[in-house]
Amino acid sequence: MNVQVRNGSFHYPGGDPVLRDVNFTFDGRGVFAVLGPNGAGKTTLLKCLLGLMPWSTGESLFNGKPLKEWHRTDFWQRAAYVPQAKLSNLASLTIAEYVVLGRSARIGLFSSPGKNDWILAQKALEEVGIAHLSRRLCSEVSGGQLQLAAIARALANDPELLILDEPESNLDFRNQALILEVIDRLTEQGPGVILNTHFPAHALSRAKTGLLVPRGEAPVFAPASEIFTEEALSRLFGIDVKIRTLQFGPKTLPVVAALP
Repeated sequence: MNVQVRNGSFHYPGGDPVLRDVNFTFDGRGVFAVLGPNGAGKTTLLKCLLGLMPWSTGESLFNGKPLKEWHRTDFWQRAAYVPQAKLSNLASLTIAEYVVLGRSARIGLFSSPGKNDWILAQKALEEVGIAHLSRRLCSEVSGGQLQLAAIARALANDPELLILDEPESNLDFRNQALILEVIDRLTEQGPGVILNTHFPAHALSRAKTGLLVPRGEAPVFAPASEIFTEEALSRLFGIDVKIRTLQFGPKTLPVVAALP
């Protein structure tokens, strides 16, 4: 699913701009990374992109069609959004019940999941490696497992586009690695992924193209190799950044260090 933003900006009534001059195109293949410090407006950008918050100016287009012209059900059958996982009112649901909710755009508001919906939910759990947790309550699993369940919930709808809002944040090292492994597997065979992150190494190692989102300035859109550089990251985060690579068998992975 091709994604484009033209001249996007956002501000709260009476406030200074949170986002300005947002322009980018994602061809819907592989990973598109949105990288920036906390408070730069990355989550707001995703919400404006998807129509969950209104652009103050500008527009989002999907497959060349403005979002406002899409029928809501048709759009959400093609796209899936995974916000940062919060337990909130999920505690009484099993993991399988939570994941099958991802089928709601296809099931309909007043219909119940059928046999095929439960099969697809189980398949999505298998894709992210937590099928063994399907009968556990959401309140009984770890934060990393809940985040994987949230991704499975999105995959259950078989989307063309998957938007992930900091899926690896607030997770320990192992669970971050599990999330990234799932993203790697998905991009080999499945939907295009928009990954919102504040981890430079994750953006640098996964993305083909990306968007740098500084505080109070226009985001910069370019191929990942051009914008996720030592100079650009040092300027973005206000600290001296060095990038090195490590070889792990056939894989070459970036290591990003911030120097005091």
